[in-house]
Amino acid sequence: MKLKNVLIVVEDIEKSKAFYKELFGLDVILDNDGNVILTEGLVLQDASIWKSLIDKDIVPQNNATELYFEEPDIESFARKLENYKEPITYVNHLMEHAWGQKVIRFYDPDGNLIEVGTSV
Repeated sequence: MKLKNVLIVVEDIEKSKAFYKELFGLDVILDNDGNVILTEGLVLQDASIWKSLIDKDIVPQNNATELYFEEPDIESFARKLENYKEPITYVNHLMEHAWGQKVIRFYDPDGNLIEVGTSV
């Protein structure tokens, strides 16, 4: 068995596709009416579909999971975030851990936690 994808729930598929394309360079592989597969194995699913499948409330910014990306030029990425067309909600701005890794944490438009860091 192997892990194929990671699915996150979003309220606005088009807004999320633009967010992940413009900031992370992810492209659409498949767009199937509320289910979108992006490069790197990320899947966006419309919140209405998710709600109908699990019959539970969606809890944004629950901090229970995180999408992790690595970026060698993290200072440029931090500037890209600062200049993004929509406001970004940060958990922490660019910082450096004691072990030397630089990271930035923030939420996507739907409250999914994202960390971008330099390689360890």
